[in-house]
Amino acid sequence: MTETDTQAELKSKLLDAALPHVTFDGWSQETFRAACRDAEIEPSVARVICPRGPIDLALAYHERGDAEMERRLALEDLPTLRLRDRIATAIRYRIEAIDDKEAVRRGTALFALPGNAGDGARAIWGTADKIWNALGDNADDVNWYTKRASLAGVYSATILYWLGDESENCERTWEFLHSRVDDVMNLERVRAQVTGNPLMKLIFAGPNWLASQIRPPHKQDDGFPGTWTDETGKPE
Repeated sequence: MTETDTQAELKSKLLDAALPHVTFDGWSQETFRAACRDAEIEPSVARVICPRGPIDLALAYHERGDAEMERRLALEDLPTLRLRDRIATAIRYRIEAIDDKEAVRRGTALFALPGNAGDGARAIWGTADKIWNALGDNADDVNWYTKRASLAGVYSATILYWLGDESENCERTWEFLHSRVDDVMNLERVRAQVTGNPLMKLIFAGPNWLASQIRPPHKQDDGFPGTWTDETGKPE
């Protein structure tokens, strides 16, 4: 380790050193200690970079996959594709960014634990948010949340299917993915038809007004999941 190494570089070194051990020991303290040893990073320094040890390394692995997905999406001419194809492409790129299926399998088990479930949910939500941002989503109401919730569900279901898929080139996974995306798009079509019906507009006037007061989160919200506006549109 040199004095010029940044925390990001050190975390990347730790992660690279940890991955060979994850297959055998999972995202565990044993793996974290082995990563410190193999990367030649003092455990006290590693704990500054990753205060929660293996959990932070598992999240770093997830973030690495997100970054690779974003890199590939930036090279695509996305506006020429249908929305459903853009969504499917983004999720496929995210899965193809995974270079170690066992690391994801072990991560799924880690974040299924009650104490870690919140971190896992935030990681999946973050992936969905990055996808919609890459696709140019400009929703500024409750749709900001529903889009990400739907996409997080599709991504999670596809990952679980992919973990058990042994078909050539994961063809069954991509078929499953397109089917799930189609399901979401069909639901959106039905919702549009319902909300476009004059009678339904009257029935849902109250709920629709309530939903219109919800805004997506902004930096000044300091990490809260959204804002509630009063009649003037100002956050309360």
